[in-house]
Amino acid sequence: MKLSQFNFDLPQSLIASRPAPNRDESRMMVLNKKTGAIEHMIFKDIINLMLENDVVIFNNTKVFPARLHGNKEKTGAEIEVFLLRELNRDQRLWDVLVDPARKIRIGNKLYFGENDALVAEVIDNTTSRGRTLRFLCDGTYENFKATLYRLGEMPVPKWIRKHSDPLDQERYQSVFAKVEGAVAAPDGALHFSKELLKRMTIKGVITAEITLHMGMGHFRAVDVEDLSKHKMDSEPVVISESSARIINNAKSMGNRVFATGIDVLRAVETPVTTKREVTAFEGWTNKFIFPPYDFYIPNALISNFHLPQSTMLMFVAAFGGYDTVINAYRIAIKEKYHFGAYGDAMLII
Repeated sequence: MKLSQFNFDLPQSLIASRPAPNRDESRMMVLNKKTGAIEHMIFKDIINLMLENDVVIFNNTKVFPARLHGNKEKTGAEIEVFLLRELNRDQRLWDVLVDPARKIRIGNKLYFGENDALVAEVIDNTTSRGRTLRFLCDGTYENFKATLYRLGEMPVPKWIRKHSDPLDQERYQSVFAKVEGAVAAPDGALHFSKELLKRMTIKGVITAEITLHMGMGHFRAVDVEDLSKHKMDSEPVVISESSARIINNAKSMGNRVFATGIDVLRAVETPVTTKREVTAFEGWTNKFIFPPYDFYIPNALISNFHLPQSTMLMFVAAFGGYDTVINAYRIAIKEKYHFGAYGDAMLII
């Protein structure tokens, strides 16, 4: 497959800048991957397509407020810092992206918040991820972390809007988020409400949780035409023994397994046995899935509509079939579905 095969014209007006008023009332396109048939529904009606003992896999990752706005020492130039990963708790070391990166050098100090509530020093300028900062902070780790999060914004992608909104504190987070560590929300999960989860339980739908902390790798531009040469960033994954058992039992009994988001798709397709079962796993995955691909675990995929040439679109096309998915996207644009993290949903069954 070639990068150019995933390009299409997407009107800017179809990229959602705000979530739907209610989580489970986004529009949902239902795509049958075998026939290509399409239905148009409301997301909460997904319950009518689920059967007793079907399994829905959720990613319980929790997004943290990873975007900081500050100023460079001496010049006062405005700097944006995007926290990627905590490297060392005791030394307050973080991997970050800095914008504009060209103005930052080793030894520069950066100041954040009123009265310089937080100060950081650039200690590495050459990492593949961008920069390494040491936050200069007296006091306990808990106080440091509280200050960091108080000053931070939820990392809503910039193509949605430049600055975070107070609404994002709740809505750029799934209702089952538990394990902190993601810098991007698993957007397929954002459609589930507490009410819908209760209805699923009453119907006998079983849920299983995994953890995959989404990083920026999904949003990096693919810069090679031959997709086999693209390298994904690694992301940490945890699949418990109990979740693996739930998933494997469903498959052995002939029940369907729904993957909620391409993050779940990526996670459960990483530790697969020759018997086409998922195993308990704690480690990292750099798995990149694009068409054609033979999936072992999920029978259904819940996702959003993704941007042109994005790796997320490639994952979806691998699951639903390239021609089938691209045709569905053409129809989605014609029917004015909304794209992106706050956009509408697609269910592929």
